[in-house]
Amino acid sequence: MVLQSFKNCLWLSCVLRTPKACFWSTAGGGLIIQSVSNDVYQNLAVEDWIHDHMDLEKQQILFLWRNSPAVVIGRHQNPWQECNLRLLRQKNIKLARRRSGGGTVYHDLGNVNLTFFTTRKKYERMGNLKLVVKALKALRPQLDVHVTDRYDILLNKQYKISGTAAKLGRTSAYHHCTLLCNADKFVLSSVLKSPYKGLKSNATPSVPASVKNLFEEDASLTSEIILDAIAKEYAVQHQIDHHITLINPADETLLPGISNKTKELQTWEWVYGKTPKFSVSTCLNMAYKDSVLDVKVNMDVKHGRIEACNIDLPEQWLPPGLYNELVKSLIGSKFCPNEITMLVTTLLKVCPQDDELHSRWSLLCENMIRLM
Repeated sequence: MVLQSFKNCLWLSCVLRTPKACFWSTAGGGLIIQSVSNDVYQNLAVEDWIHDHMDLEKQQILFLWRNSPAVVIGRHQNPWQECNLRLLRQKNIKLARRRSGGGTVYHDLGNVNLTFFTTRKKYERMGNLKLVVKALKALRPQLDVHVTDRYDILLNKQYKISGTAAKLGRTSAYHHCTLLCNADKFVLSSVLKSPYKGLKSNATPSVPASVKNLFEEDASLTSEIILDAIAKEYAVQHQIDHHITLINPADETLLPGISNKTKELQTWEWVYGKTPKFSVSTCLNMAYKDSVLDVKVNMDVKHGRIEACNIDLPEQWLPPGLYNELVKSLIGSKFCPNEITMLVTTLLKVCPQDDELHSRWSLLCENMIRLM
């Protein structure tokens, strides 16, 4: 760990630090910047800020960034469909929704992220990916890497090492892609496997693929070496100096308004509330005493909130008044374990003081919370 930190310091010491007050306007036709933050929300906010504020007619930009463990879903995706939310909470892995489309990806410090900013007219996804491949080949000529028609980069013709997505504005555009250097593949495969059953949605589904780290092919490759090689190739192709400017995504003097963009990306309303409408139709197999009770649940969820709900319970299992109050309270609530936990805890306080009834109520509530 100490050795790795020392290597990082050596690498950063070779980077030109341009004065932040003027570097936006003095870099000529191209600029290479790298985030000093590993926070996914801050780095996604930088993308938004550059897209919204920079004059990309005058200056094309390459943004280099890495994140601490996070799952990032596309603009039109359903997080319950795409990943194991319960596992994310257990492992304290962040969930973020980006502005671009495309599929879900897992990020950690072994995953390099690249964002290419241009005008919409100059947007060229294939050209960017070929630049990445050329940089990798310059580093290690023996690497078998190529770009597919689906805009993925494959290693050895079968392993996906890069996924890609884009946002096309009226005049500006950006294309971003990942590059697997030395990511934790066990965590990746675990968190990108949804346990939710009976979920129906028109949200954009991800396409599973076999993946491999570049480090597995060549253990001398590191994220820092790869980032530097891509920056050099970008500089050559855009005829600019190979200068990587470090930026702090929390710096309001450099990026006015960036804090508000970061906060918005962290809100429940953005991460979950922007999910396209979906439905849940499932059967809860609840073990109660010496039997198993089948309880059918049907829900419609819109903007992340329960719009309609029906729980098919056996007659007399719960008093009708308590059952009706549960269904009534669920409608309009967030499809979220924390909110539902608070809701059922409140309802339990008005439940009749009956041990049998409390046991049944608690069992039902526990299973409903697991649905979230």
